[in-house]
Amino acid sequence: MEEMITFEELNLPKALNKALADLNFTHPTPIQKEAMPVILSGKDVIGIAQTGTGKTLGYMLPILQNLTFSVQIQPRVLIVAPTRELVVQIANRIEDFAKYMTIRVLPIFGGVNIATQREKLLHQGADIIVATPGRLFDLAVSNSLSLKQVKKLIIDEVDVMLDLGFRYQLTNILELLPTKKQSILFSATMTEEVETIIDDFFISPTKISIAVSGTPLKNIHQTCYPVENFYTKINLLKYLLADRSTFKKVLVFVTGKRYADLIHQLLGEKYGDEISVIHSNKAQNYRLRAIEEFDQGQVRILVATDIMARGLDLNQISHVINFDTPHFPENYMHRIGRTGRAEQEGSTILFYTPKEEPSKVQIEELMSYTIPVLDFPKDVVVSTQLTREEKPDDNDMATKNHKLKKLVIGEAFHEKKKKNQKVNLGPSYLSKPKKHKKPKTKGDKNANRRKKR
Repeated sequence: MEEMITFEELNLPKALNKALADLNFTHPTPIQKEAMPVILSGKDVIGIAQTGTGKTLGYMLPILQNLTFSVQIQPRVLIVAPTRELVVQIANRIEDFAKYMTIRVLPIFGGVNIATQREKLLHQGADIIVATPGRLFDLAVSNSLSLKQVKKLIIDEVDVMLDLGFRYQLTNILELLPTKKQSILFSATMTEEVETIIDDFFISPTKISIAVSGTPLKNIHQTCYPVENFYTKINLLKYLLADRSTFKKVLVFVTGKRYADLIHQLLGEKYGDEISVIHSNKAQNYRLRAIEEFDQGQVRILVATDIMARGLDLNQISHVINFDTPHFPENYMHRIGRTGRAEQEGSTILFYTPKEEPSKVQIEELMSYTIPVLDFPKDVVVSTQLTREEKPDDNDMATKNHKLKKLVIGEAFHEKKKKNQKVNLGPSYLSKPKKHKKPKTKGDKNANRRKKR
């Protein structure tokens, strides 16, 4: 068995070694071990890795090694990430890594005053900019930010960026960057759009693949419950969360903002200040505060939508609960990647209804793994209450009744016509009746003459 290498053996600068010691980082993860020497060589890199594998340190450590002090205003390193939350967290992690270095890190994202960001760029400057593509593009096209001095480009979670519709901004940003630079891209999935970006803007990249999407992380314990409906899921969730010693820090994922708010409301009746919720409709300050309170343990339960599945980098989450089964199997992988981070142990639970079972099967096929099914707790009440989506569709029933009524009436009509022998389907029946024109009066003729003039 190959002996594990430590960070101390990598001959890092003292400032970085001291920061890593403060963070209790001793051994590099597989993606860090594979990526760091290639990035140090200056080659373009494509990393295929799930969230939670330590890729932020994987690409930042070699970059920080060679990043010396500078008073230059324009950035030398540009990191582009899909969500505001991810931008803030990457910036915070870089500041942790560069704690004993004189490095200026500036997060840039929408939802806040652009004038303040413009002021910081023009007067304070930055060595490293971490930005969402939308706000970055706005600042670049308004000449508030020059990208001509960028030597290192990192595009993190590029597949999410493209899913969110940022292809236009991203490609235009890439056009503004200098040709001579090192480009690094990380993605959990390799789609055609991602491959197009690579073909157009990368030069002979080295590909590194660690824990590709579909490969369950070995340190994550997965289980699932078959559940009848939404309100039974609520009852089951309340039952599980009552065990505070086991469910210490719980992230609950749900598809859709409306249901996220409803779950928060229904659970809030029992757990009050222990629970919070985040989704794209929440104000930016609220979202950041909710994440911070959850990360610090002030809030035990956080309900989130899928857009947050790739924008959260939180430590020591005891459980990820999939309140519903994602339609896309890859989303399940991103969700469960929130726990068991950096080789820590984690647990996930999936709730699925009979209607959601086909999606569960697709997830298992993607992973080549059957999620163990748990017995439904006897103490949990199976609710008869249904959501609007779970109830029989009244519109469908009305349509069916209308069609049936039309069919019956139609058959009776044609049967009657058949008996009377008065049905004529020939050309005279199909042709439109002639319209009889009303004779024009003398006044009408005079009006027409005036029009012609």
